[in-house]
Amino acid sequence: MKKIILSFVIVTISVITVLSQEEIKTNQDTKDIPEIYFESTTYNFGEIEFNGDGTCEFSFKNTGKEPLLLTNVKASCGCTTPTWPKSPIKKGKKGTIVVKYNTKIIGSFTKTIRVYSNAKTSPVTLKVTGIVAKPESASGN
Repeated sequence: MKKIILSFVIVTISVITVLSQEEIKTNQDTKDIPEIYFESTTYNFGEIEFNGDGTCEFSFKNTGKEPLLLTNVKASCGCTTPTWPKSPIKKGKKGTIVVKYNTKIIGSFTKTIRVYSNAKTSPVTLKVTGIVAKPESASGN
């Protein structure tokens, strides 16, 4: 019986704690929040040679009134590696996210990259697609 009462108390306290937490940005005026604008959110490599250059860039601009900070940029798998600016992007300034795809994996691919920031629209999803061709030595001799 003590276990049931203790479990009930713990669950009740947990629920009250979760429900009592406030949203941090509820009173913040959204007109001053940074905004991230990408020229394009997709990149199609087309056909790439095996072990070729699988690098592309996504340019963006801070169209908001406050500095934009990219807090994290995550690829959907380990075959895609993003790099991004770690320092704040001032209002009106541009930045670039560089994405490198592993072109040692033969076949078609579609990968996503999620960009987390302090902008109004966060996260933003970027997408890279393409086809890595079979190496000529593997085409049957």
